[in-house]
Amino acid sequence: MRLHPDAPEPYTLFDGLLSKPRLDHAECVVVAPDGALWCGGEGGQIYRIDGDRIEEVASTGGFLLGLALGPDALYACDLALPGLWRLDLATGTLARFGADIPGHPLVNPNYPVLMPDGGLLVSDSGRAGEPRVGLLRYDPDGRGEVWLDEPLNFANGLAWSPDHRTLYVAESWGYRVAAIDVGADGRPAGPARTYAETPGFIVDGLAVDADGTLFVGAYEPSAVLRIPAPGRVEVFAHDETAHLLCHPTNLAFRGRELVVANLGRWHLTGFKL
Repeated sequence: MRLHPDAPEPYTLFDGLLSKPRLDHAECVVVAPDGALWCGGEGGQIYRIDGDRIEEVASTGGFLLGLALGPDALYACDLALPGLWRLDLATGTLARFGADIPGHPLVNPNYPVLMPDGGLLVSDSGRAGEPRVGLLRYDPDGRGEVWLDEPLNFANGLAWSPDHRTLYVAESWGYRVAAIDVGADGRPAGPARTYAETPGFIVDGLAVDADGTLFVGAYEPSAVLRIPAPGRVEVFAHDETAHLLCHPTNLAFRGRELVVANLGRWHLTGFKL
């Protein structure tokens, strides 16, 4: 493991290899207000992890990518059954979410993020190396529209700046993190711009700390990057053995603990910052 001088030693936060049920190659992790972790699985599973206990709450039967947790629902992107799902947290009901957007059939819905007004932004990555319009918005009732009419090269993870005036986008095959200024009306205030280039790293998920520093999951090579300022990219941790960090994808903060999902294995990795 190659660590930045500021980086603490990572550790296995939850080992799902032999758990019952097994944590089935989680792409995403989100943190609930009570500290529990929610993850998806490659069989469409939706898991809730509380301490050393794991529960399969529901399943789409597809292949889950990104998750977003709201006050009353969990939203999930499904790759195998291209579309969005909504899990009602009060009733446990899982149902399809989002109406079709004319002229934009979903190809690879990848990551959802809630907006301050209650809407849902979703990245639709498309296919590797084929730039396309990839940022969509859905109202709470599921009505959808194109949010940014601009091609992106595999739009993936999304994250807000602390003031919600900038949306960050991991552009996997663009080898960059893009930034989009957002107006008071919740609309793009300009085109996507390069916030930081990541040559040699296929970026996937994003998390932003309270100071505005970006942490980035790099699917390949297996690493976590840190971007403390525009254009300044640091290798925070790189696992040459792809073991403790194994194709890391999405990340989330639980207080000062950075939680990382590993699509290549069956565990979650933690860093105490």
